[in-house]
Amino acid sequence: MTSIATNRCALVGLVLLALAPGRAAAQSHPWIDPTLLAAARAEGTVTIYSSTNEQEGLPLFKLFEDATGIRFNYIRGNDASLLSRVAIETRANQPSFDIIHISNAHKMPQNLLAQSEPPEAKHILEQARDANRRWYGVYTIYTTPAYNTQRVSAADLPRSFEEFAQRTQWAGKVAIDYTDLEWLRGMLQFHGEQKGTELVRRIVAGLKPVLTDGRLAMARSVAAGEYLFALNNFVNLTLNVKLAGGPIEILPLDPVALYFAQVAINARAPHPNSARLAANFMLSQECQVFYTKFGRLPTRTDVPTNPPGIVDIVTGKQVVRTLFDPDEERRLKQLFDTLFRPR
Repeated sequence: MTSIATNRCALVGLVLLALAPGRAAAQSHPWIDPTLLAAARAEGTVTIYSSTNEQEGLPLFKLFEDATGIRFNYIRGNDASLLSRVAIETRANQPSFDIIHISNAHKMPQNLLAQSEPPEAKHILEQARDANRRWYGVYTIYTTPAYNTQRVSAADLPRSFEEFAQRTQWAGKVAIDYTDLEWLRGMLQFHGEQKGTELVRRIVAGLKPVLTDGRLAMARSVAAGEYLFALNNFVNLTLNVKLAGGPIEILPLDPVALYFAQVAINARAPHPNSARLAANFMLSQECQVFYTKFGRLPTRTDVPTNPPGIVDIVTGKQVVRTLFDPDEERRLKQLFDTLFRPR
């Protein structure tokens, strides 16, 4: 009996010794579960597919690597290219990513995404949680017009999109990204299909918006004076340019479209424990505080925005949550092209 008891004590001691580094890490990083960390370390690596630029994504996951000892592979692309890559890998039966961080995870086939409930998810906005537990919002994407503060007087700013459509003196000096279906969906949801379509038609006729490719590039072009306005853009990208010293400011008008940069776990993740740990990290206070350095707006209510109070300003308008499936996306794309590229 003494021998058995001794062996049990030795085994418990070994387990506690193995968990000790994990417990120490968890004290510094509350998002770390020591038991999950041990299993993740045994896998050794995690692969992230993300549409966030490398200037933010690489240092962010270096924080994860330093905290956990788990190496990471960061594959960056836009949403469309990453979704295409996932589709090809799925058909080839070769899943390679562990987590995906894009704004269109909700459009992916449900069977490709694992159901999960990261502990840190309880701290994020309810709107940012998928009811089916397939994805969670990492940061919010509010969208509003933006303007060059050196070339447009605050006294001349429109108070509504209806007024905006009448400012024909700005024709050809207003830009919008050619993929901005969320703004169009928000206009239709807020005004109704018929009235919203007619209003967008008047905006196009009066302002003759220039279609651009790349929302950050558009924000920088507005700050540089190439355009006086962005008809619509991500608030966080306007803030990114403003924080860098650019003469640009948001102009919230009804409606403000809202969606999320989401994180989701591959249902067939090559490194499932590392995937769960990385997803929990992305919902943590540590991750979301990091993102605010770049003007991104957190989904956690315990993380202040940068600059302070920006969410209060944006949500002073009517916010419309715009999430839609691939069929609706195709319809909106056809309508967008009809309105903005009339033949």
